[in-house]
Amino acid sequence: MSTSRRITVLATLGLLAMTAVWGSTFVLIKDVVARMPVADFLAVRFAIAALAMLALFARPVWRLGRRQVVRGLLLGVVYGAGQLLQTWGLSLIAPSVSGFTTGMYVVFTPILAMLLLRQRMAGVVWVAVLLSTAGLALLSLDGVSVDLGVWLTLASAALYALHIVGLGQWSRQGEAFGMSAVQMVAIAVVCLLATAPQGPVLPPDRSAWFAVLYMALIAGAGAMLMQTWAQSHLPAARAAIVMTTEPVFAAAFAVALGSDVLSWRMLVGGGLILAAMYLVELLPPKGEAVTLPAEAVHHEV
Repeated sequence: MSTSRRITVLATLGLLAMTAVWGSTFVLIKDVVARMPVADFLAVRFAIAALAMLALFARPVWRLGRRQVVRGLLLGVVYGAGQLLQTWGLSLIAPSVSGFTTGMYVVFTPILAMLLLRQRMAGVVWVAVLLSTAGLALLSLDGVSVDLGVWLTLASAALYALHIVGLGQWSRQGEAFGMSAVQMVAIAVVCLLATAPQGPVLPPDRSAWFAVLYMALIAGAGAMLMQTWAQSHLPAARAAIVMTTEPVFAAAFAVALGSDVLSWRMLVGGGLILAAMYLVELLPPKGEAVTLPAEAVHHEV
């Protein structure tokens, strides 16, 4: 295996690990937001994550050029706005509908990459997008009406796709620590502003604090660091398809913890998503690139 191929595999495995962590958080989030306001939960979570990352990675942040700092702040604002829209939408619709609608970033990502970056997408990417969308629908949907909550969540999915495209374009090897910390600061500021003018309410008890700390340090700071590093080695469309495994992991954790029952929809939906990942990651067509590698476009901006 060549060095570049080995790094690509490691980046994919890193994204999978990050997505598994995200999938493990659904039960925790559901419990915590039942006992404290959503915006306050997000503000406390990301403020802790930002402080931890600044403490650990102050030197890498200092080494970033002004342009990269601005880019990191912009990416953080986009991601923070997506978090708020997704959470507000979730308060109006069923979690299963929210899961599918959020997962539509797998459709928006290649479209934005074509429109904004003029990247050509191979046919295998579009096949994988269709498979992922079908799998997400089977995992999440059982009848849906399009209302305000769905539109808010669709807007958040578009922002997540924009974040994925921007991160793939601007993240550079050796700058993952600094870029991740800058993004986390911007996310924290966006969420803190959403709690104005009173400011955030703190978690009410020890179990809530445990959940918030896990979400802040592992599913927040750690996941952002992994995504930023991995996307310096992966095209945006491929990263988006890999991250559609989140509902697969969420379903697996739900079954393992006894909060859900294994069904044919889980098996078929998860199988379709894994098939999509297999198409773009393990079986790229000979002589045809899936898309431009992230490294090839970094210095063009």
